Amino acid sequence: MEEPSLSTYQRALESLWAKFTNEATWLAFGGAALKITLTILAAWVLVKVGKIAVRNFFAIRSKAPLTFSERRENTLLKLIENVLAYVVYFIALVNVLGVLSFDVKGLIAGAGVLGLAIGFGAQSLVKDVITGFFIIFEDQFSVGDFVRIGQFEGTVEEIGLRTTKLKVWTGETHILPNGSIIEVTNFSLNNSVAVVDVGIAYEENVEKAEKVIKELLDTLKDKYPEIVETPQFLGIQTLAPSDVTLRITAETTPMNHWYVARMMRKDIKECLDANGIEIPYPRMVMYSRTEQEAQTEPKQAKSGGTA
Repeated sequence: MEEPSLSTYQRALESLWAKFTNEATWLAFGGAALKITLTILAAWVLVKVGKIAVRNFFAIRSKAPLTFSERRENTLLKLIENVLAYVVYFIALVNVLGVLSFDVKGLIAGAGVLGLAIGFGAQSLVKDVITGFFIIFEDQFSVGDFVRIGQFEGTVEEIGLRTTKLKVWTGETHILPNGSIIEVTNFSLNNSVAVVDVGIAYEENVEKAEKVIKELLDTLKDKYPEIVETPQFLGIQTLAPSDVTLRITAETTPMNHWYVARMMRKDIKECLDANGIEIPYPRMVMYSRTEQEAQTEPKQAKSGGTA
């Protein structure tokens, strides 16, 4: 195999040098560099201006008469800013590739086919992302809310576009795919209601018990700030076999009904004890069989003697 001669190298170097010293080459290179620089700069400015506009919109929205969840507003703000940045930079990248003489149409078509294939292969992932977006957008629940999702009940620790983390009171953390969230019960949106049932003995005076309990209920709103309104005495709930059950309710701030119910039971117990009203408890009557037989034997002997 013959080696290239020196003249061949010289011709190649001369051709390369001619291209570098050609005015048209440098004009084309300068024009392409200028277009790429202006495209990147325009994309950066557009993202900055867009983010400022979005933040101003949410700032004006926060001053509206209608109140919105601060956590939801922050989540939507970050989500919109990210979507804006992704869209603008993608368009800028396509323009840069077009300037560099890449086949942009073929690239977009290939990306579309690839995205379609990924979509068919990962339907559950797409479903999780779409459901997560609507959970955030519709403010179905937020971080810190106490919710029930299916068979799980606990505090929301994290909301993502794909999964939601739920921590139960025993310490376990459940990670739920957003696509599996069909029904949600949110206990943190509205005030809660504490329900307390108190039983008194049948021998006690119901009107007296009602009077002393109502007097106690009038003092509980000032004692416990979690109580929104003065607790209500509803009256007799049931007539059980061994007691009369009285029902009391109290409206509380969200998720404080368990604490208020425990405190109310304690105060009502102390109030009833102080007023001599007995709370029934199981009683057991015991008798001695030998004593019963001793009492019946004289009667039998006496009846046998008269016979």
